[in-house]
Amino acid sequence: MHRWSELFIPTLREAPADAEVASHKLLVRAGYIRQLGAGIYSFLFLGNRSTQKIMRIVREEMDKIGQEFYLPALNPREIWEASGRWTVMGENMFRLKDRKGADLCLGMTHEEIMTDIARKELRSYKQLPQIWYQIQTKFRDEPRPKSGLLRVRQFMMKDAYSFDIDAAGLDVSYQKHHDTYCRIFDRCGLKYVVIDAHSGAMGGSQSQEFMVRTPAGEDLVVSCEACGYAANLEKATSKLAPLQDLPGEGDGKPLEVYTPDQKTIEDVAKFLGVSPANNMKTLAMMLTEEDAKSGKTHARPLILLLRGDHQMNEAKLSSAIAGKEARPMQDEEIRQFFKTPAGYLGPLGIEWAKDMSDTGKPILLLDEALKGRTNLIGGANKELYHFKNLTPGRDFQPTGYADLRSVTAGEGCPNCGALLRIDTAVEIGHIFKLGYKYSRSMGATVLDRNGKEVAPIMGSYGIGIERILTAAIEQSNDANGFWLAPSIAPFDVVVVGTNSGDEKIRTAAQEIAKALEQSGFDVLLDDRDERPGVKFKDADLVGIPFRINVGKKVTEDLVEVVRRSTLAREDVKISAITEHLRGLLLAESRCG
Repeated sequence: MHRWSELFIPTLREAPADAEVASHKLLVRAGYIRQLGAGIYSFLFLGNRSTQKIMRIVREEMDKIGQEFYLPALNPREIWEASGRWTVMGENMFRLKDRKGADLCLGMTHEEIMTDIARKELRSYKQLPQIWYQIQTKFRDEPRPKSGLLRVRQFMMKDAYSFDIDAAGLDVSYQKHHDTYCRIFDRCGLKYVVIDAHSGAMGGSQSQEFMVRTPAGEDLVVSCEACGYAANLEKATSKLAPLQDLPGEGDGKPLEVYTPDQKTIEDVAKFLGVSPANNMKTLAMMLTEEDAKSGKTHARPLILLLRGDHQMNEAKLSSAIAGKEARPMQDEEIRQFFKTPAGYLGPLGIEWAKDMSDTGKPILLLDEALKGRTNLIGGANKELYHFKNLTPGRDFQPTGYADLRSVTAGEGCPNCGALLRIDTAVEIGHIFKLGYKYSRSMGATVLDRNGKEVAPIMGSYGIGIERILTAAIEQSNDANGFWLAPSIAPFDVVVVGTNSGDEKIRTAAQEIAKALEQSGFDVLLDDRDERPGVKFKDADLVGIPFRINVGKKVTEDLVEVVRRSTLAREDVKISAITEHLRGLLLAESRCG
């Protein structure tokens, strides 16, 4: 039996001064964690019990679809160079040298290592599909560690990888993980949403994130309550309300107008008496490209046009330019290309590439919101001047159109037209269809049914163990502490003897705790020689879903049962406490 008096549970009345989000404050106050360094935390007794329970749930569900491995955290440089990510990961990767001067790193993720095993061991389509997973410590040199366990430099992760012979097989493996993740997060008592997401540095054709809405989140989730549409802001689309174009002036051709010292969209719109939505925003960038023959890189002008009241989305731009690197033009580059300073840039007078493969000319990409628009206002590439009457496709020929803008709250859902909402959220899981990014770059092949060597198609699937714990606390807390689902709480119930000096109360509390433990419950007996108020405050703080107060009513065969999530209280006969608690646990699990 676990007795509070014998355990190390260092609860605090006040949160550390640097803690900003609820989960960070409460994890420290409840004695779950202690900070060792920036983004580096020790898990104490209660914190370790919870994370072990989370890992057990993850393992039980993953074992239904895959096989558990355990891979090294220390990786040689060569394995990351094989995929091309040694350079791509940049300063996010912890790097070190061994005593012989060889370069090593601490693993952030394990696509390369799993692919290395596959290329050495898998020979035939008959060995596929394969789903391999592990639960292991990962390392990331996070530039700004903050928010407790939400942004750290060392973290626990379940990462899984699938290998299939074709895209149809990958679809099956991907769906298996989607369904498995739903079961895992359901069992952990989380309220979550599954959203379409951008694949980022992982690569691949499709990905989804599992998100928990919370003010502590740094991701933005766009969702529709009417039809269930949900996507990361980096991926979200919307239906725009109809917009009235300006009437053409004069002969309808581009009309140069004097706009002295009016450099911003807002300034120009106000000066001309129009809405910013009738203006075009010009973003000047340089695209880094590689020459196919020489292998040398060169910079190429990349100009983006968006509606004046819209913001460019960097992830969408990355997709539009196939993941190539792009940076803002410097002032001297702007003057050299446009022959004018920033503030008066526009698309006229420049011969644009006809398509992305037309490498000899600059690229002009228009956001899809400008498709079909007429009589817009844009820069004249002449200091102090802008053009009216600009119509894409008539007055200038863009290289192409792409979805480049960020959705805003209140725009129409792309599926049903209802108003969209945007919330901050924490990512707890992410699944990717990687495709052939790693198998081809690292030379992994198997023989297909026709005896031909082909690369297996891959998927990658991650879950943040600590993030499940922090997300659960973020969505279930109050001024006194937090509560966890019984499946991941360090204990199911805490039995509190209200007066340790009263032999009847002390004996009854011990007997109740023993009986519950023998019935299969995780029980913590608070047998400390403390005032009842101190014990109640600690019990409310540390996340245990139920409390049994053993007090003077033991003479009437009664104890008080408190449900932490609602603070509902009821007297229950001691003889019926086991069945009563079993019913409460079942109800709590269903609510989660």
